[in-house]
Amino acid sequence: MKTTAASKADSSCVHLPTAESARIASTGPKPVEESLGPPLKWAGGKRWLVSDLAQIWEPHKRRRYVEPFCGGLGVALGFRPRNALLNDINPHLINFYQQLGRGLRLTLEMRNDERNYYEHRKSFNELIKRDGSQTPEAAQLFYYLNRTCFNGLCRFNQGGKFNVPFGSYKNINYASDFYRYQRLFESWTFSNGDLAELTLEQDDFVYADPPYDVEFTTYSAGGFSWRDQVRTAELLAAHHGPVVLSNQATPRIVSLYQKLGFSISYLQAPRRISCTGDRTQAREVLAVRGL
Repeated sequence: MKTTAASKADSSCVHLPTAESARIASTGPKPVEESLGPPLKWAGGKRWLVSDLAQIWEPHKRRRYVEPFCGGLGVALGFRPRNALLNDINPHLINFYQQLGRGLRLTLEMRNDERNYYEHRKSFNELIKRDGSQTPEAAQLFYYLNRTCFNGLCRFNQGGKFNVPFGSYKNINYASDFYRYQRLFESWTFSNGDLAELTLEQDDFVYADPPYDVEFTTYSAGGFSWRDQVRTAELLAAHHGPVVLSNQATPRIVSLYQKLGFSISYLQAPRRISCTGDRTQAREVLAVRGL
């Protein structure tokens, strides 16, 4: 199966961040709203990390903010930088954000109903087949599927079809509009591609949260292997501006980052594991250089 860039573990046992209850530090220009959380559910999000990262970001907030694996935008929305380049390998995710910046209006019927869900899932897969996935209609369907499917997963089979089952939630709060996001997103640049394809400016502030270093090979069609972990770290180590990397604190990740000149610190990530109910904290590494 093919799982998108946002995933941090095998889809059979998804690690989801708990809701952040701590105050998010105000580090960028005056926010559009006092509080603006991610518009999507997204496995592996880093909203919980914003208060720690804000201390690093504060002295550099006039720089362009770049996030190569932007996922659910938890960090970007916490910082709300004036100038941002936000990238992800998932084209449906990026289309959704781009459509929000263009003033996406919700005209699709959104009901927490199993039959309605599978009808919309079929429509979304037909759009993908017809190469119509970069449209406002596809963005609406993607939002509905994300809010309604099991655990907010984004997973595609080998045929390229979205195949996450119905989520069976008791209640779902669907958005009525995205006006608050439009005002912010229209000033940000969103791109869909590989890290190596990004054109970085020398003084860009880069925060990267690649897929965890676990037995996980379905990051994209070609997977995200140890070679990809090394390539990502080496590309970012070559950047002349500030770089912050977060990842699971496996011994080889720590060794790799230290070898490339990153300064290392550790954090306990709040986690809940959906398939077992285990809430054991995961140890993460925060690696910085060029500050």
